[in-house]
Amino acid sequence: MLWLVLSVVLLSSGCFAQSDDEEAAQIWVDQYNQDVQGVYFDYVSADWTYNTNITDHNSQLANEKAAESAAFDNQKAIEANNWDWPNFQNESLKREFSKIADMGYAALSDEDFNNMTKLNSNMTTIYSTATVCNKPGDTNGTCYPLDPDLEEVMSSSRDWDELVWAWEGWRNESGRKMPDTYEQFAELLNKAAVINGYADNGEYWRSWYESADFRQICENLWLELKPLYQQLHAYVRSKLRDIYSGHTFPGTGHIPAHILGNMWAQSWLALEQEMRPYPNKTGLDVTDELIKQGYNNTGLFLLAEDFFVSLGMDPMVDNFWENSMIEKPTDGREVVCHASAWDFYNGIDFRIKQCTRVNTEWLITTHHEMGHIEYFMEYKHQPVQFRDGANPGFHEAIGDVIALSVSTPNHMESIGLLPEGADDPEVDMNFLMSEALKKIAFIPFGYLIDQWRWDLFGEEFDRNNYNGAWWDVRCRYQGISPPVTRSASGDFDAGAKYHVPANTPYIRYFVSYVLQYQFHKAMCDAANYVGPYHRCDVYKSNEAGDLLRAMMETGASRPWPEILEQMTGSRNMTAQPLIDYFQPLMDWLIEENADETLGWDETGCPVGSIVP
Repeated sequence: MLWLVLSVVLLSSGCFAQSDDEEAAQIWVDQYNQDVQGVYFDYVSADWTYNTNITDHNSQLANEKAAESAAFDNQKAIEANNWDWPNFQNESLKREFSKIADMGYAALSDEDFNNMTKLNSNMTTIYSTATVCNKPGDTNGTCYPLDPDLEEVMSSSRDWDELVWAWEGWRNESGRKMPDTYEQFAELLNKAAVINGYADNGEYWRSWYESADFRQICENLWLELKPLYQQLHAYVRSKLRDIYSGHTFPGTGHIPAHILGNMWAQSWLALEQEMRPYPNKTGLDVTDELIKQGYNNTGLFLLAEDFFVSLGMDPMVDNFWENSMIEKPTDGREVVCHASAWDFYNGIDFRIKQCTRVNTEWLITTHHEMGHIEYFMEYKHQPVQFRDGANPGFHEAIGDVIALSVSTPNHMESIGLLPEGADDPEVDMNFLMSEALKKIAFIPFGYLIDQWRWDLFGEEFDRNNYNGAWWDVRCRYQGISPPVTRSASGDFDAGAKYHVPANTPYIRYFVSYVLQYQFHKAMCDAANYVGPYHRCDVYKSNEAGDLLRAMMETGASRPWPEILEQMTGSRNMTAQPLIDYFQPLMDWLIEENADETLGWDETGCPVGSIVP
């Protein structure tokens, strides 16, 4: 044993050539797991403080802790590579070492890393503190933040000019101020990727999916789902033309981006009443009922907790209720309102940060974020490098698969939020439409953001066409177009979406929208459900909960195809369960769109909408 300890010390100091002594390696990695939890706790704590109180001081502290964490990761990666870990016989140990040995952005020099974190912080601050002034008809000079004011305008207003004001103003006050910063930021991301042996940052991000042909896999999934999206797009476009009959729509088939009920046109759920197949029957918007019954923000969280507990999972820990930020502070602090779940790496501190409002959308979002927390709690016993989703899409899918049950008429009726009959087939169709306005509308958006970033990292276009390339993918995949002329070089509309300045990869959401329907089918089968899957509610099913829990507790300890097979019986992602779920709506849309021209011009945006 003395030799083993001495081996660890000498190897850690770089005194030996690579060693294949797995017993010594295990001692080293056990010590690593003790040390890293403290380092990550300090970093996450500082980042939380900044996100819940945006000040220059807190930004500086967060950047300092990020630099300390990066220096630790860098040193441990160097030490890990003192072992000949690729030839270890213990597959779990080999996998853990492979993750520790990946330096990530810590591979940069101290100067470059500090610069990168400052650039990232600057963009996040611009995004989180941006406001839009000069509202039409407003004479009091009020300026409006994104959350809740501008988002409320986008979801509730049907005034074309007011929507243009909010849509254009947000992009001018956020993204337009970032392109030069983002160019420098992207260069540093690429620099780190190259140091780590990747062609660029896009290849580095794709490596997390452990599939050499991951980009083609995503393209194939999109092509499977495209016909369903085209049918929904044609139906919504025809209804919007009636609503905005006094305004001109592009002859190319694109929908103006500002009238889809959401700042980014990523969800069309705000249009649910106008798009309802049977308008005289109830929809699934339970906002009025939530308010009527006196629900507050905490009440939404308790509903989410109750669902997970009904599956046999753990309730939220005391720290969660004490430390989470579940509503926008009223003390004047600037905060990052974007909903997110946080793991503090000590096994007891898990939090959610979101500016909750009492409505249907936030009820679903709360279930989604709490799904992340349940995932954190299930794999907290794993080594730190395995405390993650099997792939990034798994984490996003967990909360959403629960939401597929929560959203059903049966479930809303069972918890007293939908008093009318849930067995009506017309109510069923209204439900499927509301789900499609959330899920199907999102699919091309979830796909295109990282298509654009991957090409940017790969230098397929330069700084002078950041915005031109952005609108190229939005016009091509989503079939939407800007309502006002945008500059290919002067504007940076991608920066108006949180995940771009925050440097959060986005393809995970596209992947999660496929995986969640595979998970849903597996859980419904485990619960012995018989019937159409869009009506399945696994609430109170211990069998479904056991299946989900077994998948979650493995974290990232094994390759994701193995974990997917354990859950669903298949090693491959497939869109078929999603297609089957929406088949009744697809059949209805095909009939409804009989006189509509499907699709849009995919070669580019309408002439004149993008200028140099």
